[in-house]
Amino acid sequence: MSLLSVLLYPFSVLFRVATDIRNHLYSIGHKKSTKFEVPVIVVGNLNVGGSGKTPAIEYLIRLLRNDFQLATLSRGYGRRTRGLRFANEHDTAASLGDEPYQFFKNYGDEVKVVVGEDRAFAIPNILHEWSDVNVILLDDAYQHRRVTPHLSILLTEFDRPFFSDHLIPSGRLRESRKEASRADVIIVTKCREELSENDEKKLINRICDYAGNKPVFFSQIEYGKPEPFISNQQIGTDVVLVSGIANAQPLEKQVGDNYNLLRHFEFRDHHHYSVKEIQSLAEFIRNHPGACLLTTEKDMVRLLDPRFQSILKDIPCFYFPIKMTFLKNGSDFDAIVRNAIEKVIAEANSAID
Repeated sequence: MSLLSVLLYPFSVLFRVATDIRNHLYSIGHKKSTKFEVPVIVVGNLNVGGSGKTPAIEYLIRLLRNDFQLATLSRGYGRRTRGLRFANEHDTAASLGDEPYQFFKNYGDEVKVVVGEDRAFAIPNILHEWSDVNVILLDDAYQHRRVTPHLSILLTEFDRPFFSDHLIPSGRLRESRKEASRADVIIVTKCREELSENDEKKLINRICDYAGNKPVFFSQIEYGKPEPFISNQQIGTDVVLVSGIANAQPLEKQVGDNYNLLRHFEFRDHHHYSVKEIQSLAEFIRNHPGACLLTTEKDMVRLLDPRFQSILKDIPCFYFPIKMTFLKNGSDFDAIVRNAIEKVIAEANSAID
């Protein structure tokens, strides 16, 4: 721990007391948690910041969309609206939040996309609005105890695992490490492709110290070929990287390994870009003839803001599509998800009969 973390540790103790009491009240039933008849799958993490939740949700969408009527439900972090909102063609990243808007942009014809702070309130409204929805994916809802999930998927980053972290404010954890035991399955995300069996075993043992004997899977981020947006051009060798994500180091390495990275304009996660900031990076690119703007898909949906169209219209703009893939045993994970859904549906049908 750093000196600052040590100084902040007493506040982390107080934070742990508060979160432990809250979780205990839910565990003993003093605080109400609703379990719905429709299958609800939670994807989340113990820490603040990104652990790959968006690629995980999109993996589940691709896995399930052909067999089930899906809805995604997110809080809509960083949006400029409040309350329950059903995504429609008039929405933007500002009205939905960047990640839900990304779901809507990629899968809007196949998946119902909804944002709302209170998931227990949102789910009945989703089912009332769309009676054919039969699976709900809760994005970043591991701490949202008002809904009892039928399957809880906990994500933890390979380079920043929860068992090596500390509670806020001396660390990044939103609740105690022992709360990993609530998960049904754990995915270690953003792994190295050459992960050894010995490294896997060590990670599994450390995770199971807190989570118990739960299945643990290992995944990585697979980068696709950069796709153009705003204008249809070919990417060159010189790029300017723009990102507003929780941990940009893997992205920066990926870009540096494949392109001549001139500069990285790095912002905080869910950053709302200003006209002045976009003008500044556009000017930098224009001063480097042949350079392209390269960003993440999450940032791309924010850069599509109408305010920036005239600024970026003559700039070659590209984004990196990414997806989560399993290093091995992905079919076992798929089976766990499908079995959990089919069990709930079978129980509901049995109750009707």
